[in-house]
Amino acid sequence: MKTLLLIALIFGAVPALARDTYPPVDVLLQTDSSVIGEPLEYPDGTPQITMAIVTMQPGQETGVHRHDAPLAAYVLEGEITVDYGDKGTKTYTKGDAFVEAFQSPHTGANTGDGIARILAVFAGSDNVANTVADD
Repeated sequence: MKTLLLIALIFGAVPALARDTYPPVDVLLQTDSSVIGEPLEYPDGTPQITMAIVTMQPGQETGVHRHDAPLAAYVLEGEITVDYGDKGTKTYTKGDAFVEAFQSPHTGANTGDGIARILAVFAGSDNVANTVADD
């Protein structure tokens, strides 16, 4: 009887151990739209993920541009302010996660005292530019 109880306890604990072995996941962002309310749309073509770290010096600006593919961003350090025109401006600091405006022109600037570093993940395709300068 003790043996059966021991076997039951061991087998009962195995699923609990399996569930607890995967490391914790902290979701930074989950959304179906950009920061200015644009619904996400993936470009046609063969899917292509691009990851990049954008580093901006204090006072540096991006110039007017747009993204033709959804861009998820995470601020690693510093502060950036993005001007979305008639949609307003938003300031992002270390630890902020957002889906940047796309297909809508905007300008970013490092408005902090030090460098700004942003992890950018584009969900694009092989036939669409991730970022396009609007002259």
